[in-house]
Amino acid sequence: MSGPVGTSVRWTLPLALAGAGAARAALAGAAALDRRPGGRPWRRTNFAGRPVTLLGGPALALSATASAVLGAPAGTRAAAAVVGTVSGLVGAYDDLAGARPEQARDKGLAGHLRALRAGRVSAGAVKVAGIGAAAATAAVLTRRGTGAAAFVDGVLTTGLVAGTANLVNLLDLRPGRAGKAGVLTAAASLRGPAGALVAGPLGATLAVLPADLGERVMLGDSGANALGALLGLRLAGIPARGARTGLLAAVVALTLASEKVSFTKVIEATPGLRELDRLGRRAP
Repeated sequence: MSGPVGTSVRWTLPLALAGAGAARAALAGAAALDRRPGGRPWRRTNFAGRPVTLLGGPALALSATASAVLGAPAGTRAAAAVVGTVSGLVGAYDDLAGARPEQARDKGLAGHLRALRAGRVSAGAVKVAGIGAAAATAAVLTRRGTGAAAFVDGVLTTGLVAGTANLVNLLDLRPGRAGKAGVLTAAASLRGPAGALVAGPLGATLAVLPADLGERVMLGDSGANALGALLGLRLAGIPARGARTGLLAAVVALTLASEKVSFTKVIEATPGLRELDRLGRRAP
């Protein structure tokens, strides 16, 4: 196989292995930090009452971003660096600052809006602004052409990067859920000239997944937002504008639904999704 698609396929496995290796090294560093006083602010109690660390998130964000930049097409490398780095950083800020007692009610879009009406800027609002700015920057960095078509493409790119970053984060409510969604999305989008962009993040996510499923780490906002932003950038590289429009509509619809409907309840009530969600998780 020759040409851009053949090149993408040929590099998929090495990039996935590079992402996995980087993630394993980052997890080892996270484990070392967790044993020291500096790891204390990252410690949490999960839904099952078990102690976990959010340091798995920065480990995934770092390894996924670095390997995405390594595999991205030349015109997309800077955009991958921006969206992965910024999303990971502002996500980490929300992981830490959002745990403060005064931020406890500032969850979800409604919570951020309530805080703004009260004259406060929530940690989540800072994260939303940061990811939005990174997504818009990615749209500029990957822009081709001029005129109305270029503007529409820019809106789609901005929406897909920011929206997918948020959507993956909304799934991070049970061990492995966001990681599994990321793995499935990355695997489904490996083909095509831009597919190598997600090969490294795929490997990185697979490497972090056992620790996530084992309830030793959580992805948190840092890991989930960075992974989602990189996946969104890959989706924004799909040539067909109609397909990108449909994907953005689906992301927006799911995000709005999350304000009214519990994803966990829907997953638990849906055969197939329920079994996939529980696959590999520890027994209650």
